[in-house]
Amino acid sequence: MVTRANTSSRKHFLTQRNAPYIFLLPMVLLYGVFKICPYLYSAWLSFTTNQSGKQLFAGFDNYTRLFKDQLFWKALGNTAIILVIQVPLMLFLAILLAVAFNSAFLKLRSVFRMGYFLPIVMGLVAYGILFKNMLDANSGVVNYLLELIHLKPVPWLTDSTWAKISIIMAMTWHYTGQNAIIYLAQLQSIPTELYEAASVDGANGWWKFRSVTLPGLRPAILLTTVLSTIGTLQLFDEPYVLTNGGPDNATLTVGMYLYMQGFKYFDFGYASAIGYVMLIIIVGLSVLQFWIQREK
Repeated sequence: MVTRANTSSRKHFLTQRNAPYIFLLPMVLLYGVFKICPYLYSAWLSFTTNQSGKQLFAGFDNYTRLFKDQLFWKALGNTAIILVIQVPLMLFLAILLAVAFNSAFLKLRSVFRMGYFLPIVMGLVAYGILFKNMLDANSGVVNYLLELIHLKPVPWLTDSTWAKISIIMAMTWHYTGQNAIIYLAQLQSIPTELYEAASVDGANGWWKFRSVTLPGLRPAILLTTVLSTIGTLQLFDEPYVLTNGGPDNATLTVGMYLYMQGFKYFDFGYASAIGYVMLIIIVGLSVLQFWIQREK
């Protein structure tokens, strides 16, 4: 009788309606423990300061300090420069590649698609070391090739301007193929009837691209723009490996500055404040991009 009662209660408990929630409960608990709790704890940390090993409430002192911190503004400026140049360049190249990958005139399309997608598989640190060796001023293969064609070697990683260009080059090489594959998937969902109708109306290739391809790519462009913006604002691996923020903090990013404050100086309250200011900036830019590219 006890066994039947227990079995009956379990059957009553695992109904078709509540079974999905029961199976999802472990994941929700894990997400809460390892995601939500750290977010809440870091939010509290941003209002504290460390004194003699104790976290004491400091109000908005960390945020006041942040807005007066010239090094933070320099890091934010460096990040903004890389964002404004690298993201449009990368997405423009990705659109061109996607159109080429989708062309019926391109032979061995699968090989080209795989070849351009492979860089994203390489780890961030691994490809950072690769570019650091290639762009080395003394022994790098890039300067060696420049000398072969009688051009002066470039101080890729030791000059403030060229160091930013080096990071932009590395990021563009690494992420362009991934975005091109996203655009290719969106391109293949555009009805061919639209291109046929444009041909009947006498549209040339440019007008088809402008009137059919770009509007059809709008959802993918919005997605990649938002994701690329978020990723660039969180930029850390490439400048850390390539230049370590140098020369003279010319490639110091907000992500690196946050890391320095938290794990080099152990000022976790200030590091948390930096993180939440960046969160506000990321959310603001994302909302702005959604508003600009909203459907008419």
